[in-house]
Amino acid sequence: MNIWDVARSAGVSHMTVSRVVNGYSGVSESTRIRVLDTIREMGYRPSRMARDLSLGRSRAVTVMTSNTTLYGRAALLQGVEEAARAAGFLVSIGMLDSARPTAVREAVDRACDSTSGGVIVIAFDLAGVRALGEIPPGTPAAAALEITDHRNRRQYPSTSLDDRAAAVEATAHLLELGHRTVHYVGLPSSTSSSARAQGWRAALRRAGAPVPDAVAGGWTAEAGYEAARPLARDRNVTAILCGNDDLALGALHALREAGRAVPDSVSVVGFDDTPSAAFFAPPLTTIRLDFVGLGRDCFALLHHVLNPARLPPAATAAAPRLIVRETTGPPPRATTSDRGTATHTKK
Repeated sequence: MNIWDVARSAGVSHMTVSRVVNGYSGVSESTRIRVLDTIREMGYRPSRMARDLSLGRSRAVTVMTSNTTLYGRAALLQGVEEAARAAGFLVSIGMLDSARPTAVREAVDRACDSTSGGVIVIAFDLAGVRALGEIPPGTPAAAALEITDHRNRRQYPSTSLDDRAAAVEATAHLLELGHRTVHYVGLPSSTSSSARAQGWRAALRRAGAPVPDAVAGGWTAEAGYEAARPLARDRNVTAILCGNDDLALGALHALREAGRAVPDSVSVVGFDDTPSAAFFAPPLTTIRLDFVGLGRDCFALLHHVLNPARLPPAATAAAPRLIVRETTGPPPRATTSDRGTATHTKK
């Protein structure tokens, strides 16, 4: 529903609807009543953002996210805030407390009513993807997506990091060390299959290696610990790729508890390169992701929507990069029974 729909139904121009909504003069009383009746009948709610934009008051943005404590989101917020502050914008947070459609819709409504600039959606999970779909038409918006080829139904400008290629690189690193296959402990995804899981599977298939079932993890070290405990007990598991560094931290604990030395018995790779990853025991091999740069790029996209006369922004976030530390190495030398099992299960 937008101002043009109301105008068509009322038989007036969209400028007339705008004058009525904003309380301007120059509209006859009969036309004003007809427009207001049409607005009530159609359930149209004017966008505060659109009104303020027309009056030149767009100096604030709202970032919608389901979590501000996770490293990727927090670092992305840092990038948005740095870029927004440099451009003279204020930043507020719109929390997505639930992925339920009604809760998401209410959160989007609150965000759009409380800001006069635009909205940035961190669509790394289902709540974020649903929020992006609820942004009212005509609202200035941009998105940070989990997966490069994700399609949102209104095609807001978006940016993402190439998690798929990064997972390919991480998995290939473990295979090149001599591991027969790589197990994966994953994050919840905004889609049916995350970019990281796609890259992990693609690298295994390209190498002709067995593709184990992915293990559902979560976001936290505790989730990584619980997910990795069965893997730690399986002596045929020699390499684990984790969807983030917190999951890897939990996996390291599960392996240590099971008496599996890292990397002598099992190699572990994380994702994100959090500031603490270099201080794990042992220091974690991981994929470095430029979330701060992603946040700056996301604000630049929104800034261009707000100011179309500006040149379209070029992406500045650094490409993902494998950081090799001390949690990866060659697999242990197989025993006779291990070799027999490996031969039996190899594709």
